[in-house]
Amino acid sequence: MLKIVKTSIAIAATTFLLTGTAQANINDALQNICTIVQTDDKGELRKKMKKVQSDYRMKLKDYYSGVSCGGNSLIRTAMLSDAVETGTLLVKKMPKSDLTTPEADGKTLQAWIAENGLDASPISAVIKDRI
Repeated sequence: MLKIVKTSIAIAATTFLLTGTAQANINDALQNICTIVQTDDKGELRKKMKKVQSDYRMKLKDYYSGVSCGGNSLIRTAMLSDAVETGTLLVKKMPKSDLTTPEADGKTLQAWIAENGLDASPISAVIKDRI
């Protein structure tokens, strides 16, 4: 009986350690994604998204809300940086339902776009077409 308890504790401890390591690795993998979006490097963004999907089995919708670039989401960062190529790619890769849900500040993308006067942005047009 004591051997079973020790084994269970060892398995639980190993599981917690591996979970912490996986979280740190995904953070490392996504570390420079904000810079990639700001510089409008569509090819590098595709590579980054593909690597995260193959290594961690996570799609954009799985980590989008957890990434913040100076307090803004990836799509908002692309709009503020006039990064049309990466912004368009992000919008096309996100599920339509996620484009209409409020972000961390409680505002939807459309409300934020209207509030910041970015209605003329090409990314805004792509968002409106997707919704």
